[in-house]
Amino acid sequence: MVCNVLTDNENKGENMFRKMRRSRQELLMSEAVDIMEKGTTGVLAVLGDDDYPYTVPVNYLYRDGRILFHGAKAGHKYDAMTKHEKVSFCVISRDEIIPEEVTDYFESAIAFGRVRIIEDPDEKLKAAHDLGRKYSDEKAVQDDIDRSFRNVVMYEIAVEHLTGKKSIELVQEN
Repeated sequence: MVCNVLTDNENKGENMFRKMRRSRQELLMSEAVDIMEKGTTGVLAVLGDDDYPYTVPVNYLYRDGRILFHGAKAGHKYDAMTKHEKVSFCVISRDEIIPEEVTDYFESAIAFGRVRIIEDPDEKLKAAHDLGRKYSDEKAVQDDIDRSFRNVVMYEIAVEHLTGKKSIELVQEN
């Protein structure tokens, strides 16, 4: 049900990630991947200043177990990720408040992984094009790249663990 890239610790029998407490609500891996692929905004969580969690919404592209996104060459997000490569990333695909039931019908996916700055100029350019084409047409993407590419940092998260969850009410509907 979950996607794991084996680490040395896992090969030694240590589990790096918790099992979902409410396992009946866990999505199939294909459903979690679908949420990641179709989403338009995700929330990136990093270890920020003085070890306070810092979360920030970002546009992204999920492909083949990797999450691409961009940012500036300075700021809280940049500083946090250059200090600590471990991150978490959440996408919510359904969020429907049901007042009469005092609940929320939700579906979401959460990825854990390690982030890196894409340094290779060709790889960075391809990542920028691919990300841009998710949200816009080729001309607009190229114009944006021509205008601001030198000031942009492209990031890639290598997903090590991915899970998805839905509300118990949605489980009971099936």
